[in-house]
Amino acid sequence: MTADVWLPIPPDEIDGLPEGPDYRFWNGGDDFPADPADCAFYVVPYMKPSPLCVRPMGRMSNVRVVQTLSAGIDHVEPGLGQLPAGVRLCNARGVHEASTGELTLALILASLRGIPDFVRAQDRGEWLGGFRPALADKNVLIVGYGSIGEAIEDRLVPFEVARVARVARSERTTARGPVHPLTELPALLPEADVVILSTPLNESTRGLAGADFLSRMKDGALLVNVARGPVVDTKALLAELETGRITAALDVTDPEPPAREHPLWRAPGVLISPHVGGPTSAFLPRAKRLLVDQLNRYVNREPLRNVILTTGASTD
Repeated sequence: MTADVWLPIPPDEIDGLPEGPDYRFWNGGDDFPADPADCAFYVVPYMKPSPLCVRPMGRMSNVRVVQTLSAGIDHVEPGLGQLPAGVRLCNARGVHEASTGELTLALILASLRGIPDFVRAQDRGEWLGGFRPALADKNVLIVGYGSIGEAIEDRLVPFEVARVARVARSERTTARGPVHPLTELPALLPEADVVILSTPLNESTRGLAGADFLSRMKDGALLVNVARGPVVDTKALLAELETGRITAALDVTDPEPPAREHPLWRAPGVLISPHVGGPTSAFLPRAKRLLVDQLNRYVNREPLRNVILTTGASTD
């Protein structure tokens, strides 16, 4: 059995790794740490560009598991067709919920309360008073109600929002209330003061927040994107922002990052953070716990967590 495990974190910095595998450290450097054909368990480097992450996959003829350290898997999808059948692709559910939930609330509060305006006024030595919108009593719509969507709602509750509506690919019921299917989104958008995008990026969500979606948002509503940039049609968003009808807070953009001259930087009513939903001090301990758990499961032939798909398996 091929025993190499490629880790983007030095193995001597991870307590609790099981004995048996040969651990190789690779975080995207030019040189591979060993022959990719000997890799059985590939942990994808975190926050690295897709071509780099995919680069060794075509040579991983004996790999059995590909583990991302991100919630999304779109950056490794281009390499999946190069893998042998039966490879399990796992994501990092449980790693990013706290950090992304925090940033989502920070973006909402900063946008509603005008924090960017205060920072600019401070630079000018200006005292900028006045009334601002509160999050309290607002209707919030979460589009993409997986573990991150749940974590966002956990953090919304203490802020006395009027209502949280939830949308996911398919309808279901949770302890907090119903989750509506995507087909009901057009009817829910006009009721929301804050619309949060936390969906994965796939063919059904690419361009989801397009001209029709945005036109259904109520006047004065705030769009928050902590999903992936291409979930939003940037051209359509710019058209709405230029009218001043809605505002936006974006942790992700399309293109990402925007060129210095891109109009998104200067559009009215937009707050941009540079894709920092996941990389915080909370990341490393949670990532290490996930890897220790997964690798112990792998060595002991127990079911892995967070399996998104198996290569060569039917999608029907």
